[in-house]
Amino acid sequence: MAEASHTVVIFERLRSEILELDRMPGARLTERALETEFQASRTPVRAALMRLEAEGLVVRDGRAWQIAPINLGEIAALSELREAVESAGVRLACMRAADDDIAAVRELLDSFEPGSSNDASVNAGTEFHVELARLSGNPFLTSSVESAMTRMARTRWLEIRTDAARRQAWAEHKAIIERLSARDGDGAAQLVVEHIQGTHSRLTAALDADRRQLRARGLSIVAG
Repeated sequence: MAEASHTVVIFERLRSEILELDRMPGARLTERALETEFQASRTPVRAALMRLEAEGLVVRDGRAWQIAPINLGEIAALSELREAVESAGVRLACMRAADDDIAAVRELLDSFEPGSSNDASVNAGTEFHVELARLSGNPFLTSSVESAMTRMARTRWLEIRTDAARRQAWAEHKAIIERLSARDGDGAAQLVVEHIQGTHSRLTAALDADRRQLRARGLSIVAG
């Protein structure tokens, strides 16, 4: 297998395992161990780790690497970013998006079953927010939302562990698309802000309630 292709395989496998918490935040990684695990040379392993570092999923730890701990300060900052960017984006979408494009996002939302697994829920939530941002017609805004959702994927997995939380998120997404369909920019923006604030509050409450259990599993949480 060519080194470039091997890099992609290693990157995608590690990224998936990190986001799904199969590899826990705070765990150490060594290039030599990964070379053995993936039967790869150092070059594709290091290239994959550098791509993960660019996404904020791993950090350098001396000569080794570490899966980035869950950082409460970073989560708060990303939530503030999302409030500003996504509320602006949905206002632009109300002015710019074609009816058919809004309908496509509605169909995407309707195709999701709220009782699905955590992984499916995280992926569906990410896709909804990214596609909502795309309706703004501003590619930089869309890229910003996509990046923020990626960096928050692990913590969002923790926030929607219960069926009630998954259904609540789906209902809030549904309300946002209804306001967008009505071309109510202020109403849609307000619902987006409330949704992001509520998600952040539920997440911090879940981390606080389960911190001892999560630490026992090896999950690293820092104040930021």
